[in-house]
Amino acid sequence: MWWKYGSAALLIYVIIAGLSVPLKPGITYVNPSSGRTGQTLTLTLHGYNSFYTRSNASDIRVWLQYDADQALAGKSVKVLSDTTLEATFVLPARLPENTASALLSAIVDHPADGVSLLPDAVEIRQDTTAADNGSSWTAQPVGQLNIKKDFSFPYRNVIYESIRNTYFHVPMWMALMVMFIASVWNSLMYLRHPQLDYDRKAAAYAEMGLLFGALGLVTGMLWAHYAWGKAWSNDIKQLMTAVALLIYLAYFILRSSFDEPEKGARLAAVYNIFAFASLVPLLYIIPRMFASLHPGATGNPAFGSQDLDNTMRMVFYPAVIGFTGIGFWIAELRYRIGKVEGKMNDE
Repeated sequence: MWWKYGSAALLIYVIIAGLSVPLKPGITYVNPSSGRTGQTLTLTLHGYNSFYTRSNASDIRVWLQYDADQALAGKSVKVLSDTTLEATFVLPARLPENTASALLSAIVDHPADGVSLLPDAVEIRQDTTAADNGSSWTAQPVGQLNIKKDFSFPYRNVIYESIRNTYFHVPMWMALMVMFIASVWNSLMYLRHPQLDYDRKAAAYAEMGLLFGALGLVTGMLWAHYAWGKAWSNDIKQLMTAVALLIYLAYFILRSSFDEPEKGARLAAVYNIFAFASLVPLLYIIPRMFASLHPGATGNPAFGSQDLDNTMRMVFYPAVIGFTGIGFWIAELRYRIGKVEGKMNDE
């Protein structure tokens, strides 16, 4: 019984921490978003969860980074508000490499907020007529940063506050896999030892897997609406998930299509094995063969360890354990209900 209360306690912790812990400061956008070599460029940087006024402008450092080795430091920084900075850069007459343009990342180092980064913030175009103004790219200029260590979630461009959905959407899919594994195991046990208890357990775990799948699909659609602009974009991961859930929905239709419980249980057990066998390619193999909007490299929509920092892990892993435990708890209740219904029908 302790694990049931423990699972509920973990989910309460996940809900409270996942929704209340603040995000680290970040940079939402930079204006203007383009410039030319050889000119003096004044940028307005718009922060997120930032408190720029808590430090003197002279203590704030801003860079435009070309790559890991070369960057350009801002000549002057002006604090306009808690969420707005103004920085002036004297762009060199030439880019470090002979290219028509380059996308530079903006970096802000703030004594109180720590470090904020906006990748590909500004596009700098090569002006072949620009005169040498004495400015140059500096090797290894970004250093001695103010690293802020506190209990806060990382800031990610595009997803912003919706990063909190990581603690609900992803653990539901992991709990789904555990439920379907438990279901197919009991189906195998039924084929070896034809006892209806195994069939009832297989059905109960499959129900929970289907429920987690539906909740995962809904939370994913809400996330997609925020991050991608629309809830359903025919992404390969979305399509294959829908197909997998429809296959498992057919499992319950098959079970209820026979008047004889033993015959229906036997055929459902065989179907469950093939349904689970199709789950792996549908969710983990086919999506890797196509480009996907999901996190990860192109053609790899998997959720990787690089998507989490240590603070997120303190909420994410309890969420996985909590959802899985709650799934086993509800499945046990569904199994007991099915067993009582079976005895009543026998009477």
